[in-house]
Amino acid sequence: MSYIEAENLIKTYGRGEAEVSAIRGVSFGIESGEFVSMMGESGAGKSTLLSIMGAMNAPTTGSYKVDDIDIYNLNPEQQADFRREFLGFVFQSFHLVPYLTVAENVMLPLTTIKMRKKQKRSTAEKALMWVGLSGKEDRLPSQISGGEKERVAVARAIVNEPPVLLADEITGNLDTKTSTEIMELLQGLNQKGMTIIMVTHSPDCAKYARRMMRVSDGRLVQ
Repeated sequence: MSYIEAENLIKTYGRGEAEVSAIRGVSFGIESGEFVSMMGESGAGKSTLLSIMGAMNAPTTGSYKVDDIDIYNLNPEQQADFRREFLGFVFQSFHLVPYLTVAENVMLPLTTIKMRKKQKRSTAEKALMWVGLSGKEDRLPSQISGGEKERVAVARAIVNEPPVLLADEITGNLDTKTSTEIMELLQGLNQKGMTIIMVTHSPDCAKYARRMMRVSDGRLVQ
């Protein structure tokens, strides 16, 4: 069995004539330490599939397991624990809190963890060092560039060192040079052992992954 295992995932919205099938019988396995890109046209079902993998959107039918844990057999509190312990999320729109400093934004996933504030700060600084932002801990999001905001988002996602990173179109708002820098950053995290699943429209970004999954009309076609 693979580290991440999906079997016959189906996701529908609405009922009767209004029913829409977003995911149609998708099955796959991803090994620990893989870097997988997920490609497909807009509306193909990529983001829906990623939200299922993030324990945020229960499939209508099918099973989804990580490290042999059946995610959608867990209760909501257990799913929240799973997300905190296993997953890091990075999104295209950064989702930084504008009135918090860079370090404070990175510390957000540590809020529920019993740890002294000084240690949380030190942990955040370490994550910022990993993404090349040492020295910018006390700046506000408005005082850094778009590429730096994405790096902060990556640092926040990895601050608790999760085994799995889910990334959704994280280079969509970035120029080519900055996109390359972010992809090299993800590649470096993968080389350290992190499992990465990345949704992208960009063939250039997809090349950084070791394997590509192509989604079309809610189905896995490659």
